Amino acid sequence: MEPISLNLGGTPAAPAAAPGASPAGDLVKEIDISTFMQDVVQASMKQPVLVDFWAPWCGPCKQLGPALEKAAVAAKGKFKLVKVNIDDPRNQPLAQQLRIQSIPAVYAFSKGQPVDGFVGALPDSQLKKFIEQVVGEAVGDSEAVQLIEAGKAALAAQDWAAAGEAFSGALGEEAENPAALGGLARAMVGLGELEAVDEILAQVPPAHENHPDVASARSALQLARESAGAAGELAGLEAAVNADPKNHQARYDYALALLGDNRQGDALDQLLELVKRDRKWNEEAARKQLVKIFEALGPMDPLVVDARRRLSSILFA
Repeated sequence: MEPISLNLGGTPAAPAAAPGASPAGDLVKEIDISTFMQDVVQASMKQPVLVDFWAPWCGPCKQLGPALEKAAVAAKGKFKLVKVNIDDPRNQPLAQQLRIQSIPAVYAFSKGQPVDGFVGALPDSQLKKFIEQVVGEAVGDSEAVQLIEAGKAALAAQDWAAAGEAFSGALGEEAENPAALGGLARAMVGLGELEAVDEILAQVPPAHENHPDVASARSALQLARESAGAAGELAGLEAAVNADPKNHQARYDYALALLGDNRQGDALDQLLELVKRDRKWNEEAARKQLVKIFEALGPMDPLVVDARRRLSSILFA
């Protein structure tokens, strides 16, 4: 971005506190042209300052603004965020000097000059990359992202209660986050609260219906309903399979019972054995059930990685 000369001479002295101060404290401030020199130009001599030019009527601004604020808090002081409402007549000369023609517009200031910027609402990943380029180092993930990662770790350990608490916390930060909604639904499946899962999945925005974590939760719910009550038949089904290894229906039902007992690894073993013995049995029921489990657990789950490799060996032997 080419240097832009700012002519703010004669503006009123900066007040002690900027109007509309954010709950994030000094990391996020709402200002007008009267404090621009102090809060942006001078402040950027010490650390980068991002200026978010917005207006109350701007829809994309309502998406980008909260994302910028969360990023500023997550960065823990590596940059400051300043918000300027260009709908305020006082700020229109400033918007003209900075050649702002569309909003939201974000300018990054460093050493008293605008050094980079973008127009429009960026996805979180691109916004994070932009900020890291400006500050010259990695910045921390938002609290929601941290909670989602903690929730996923708890899911992997089958600590359903801890997972539910983490994902609920993430939704407190970002109410429509599909990863958090899908994760919470998956935790509720683990806890056996299947009616709650339906309510959670109903909150997923239409644009995120096919999000991987949402799809995973939906598959987990379907598996849970298919295997409901089967865990109580584990001993009898195991005995039936041992007595007659060619009893495909007993082996299939045994796999469902193992799923109902949260023994996914053992269930995968039984289904893979069934595919090996007769892959076309009951219209490939075992293979189709494997696919459901893969989707429910997620592609990076170690059980899924191993089972996919074994299934490929069977199918292409």
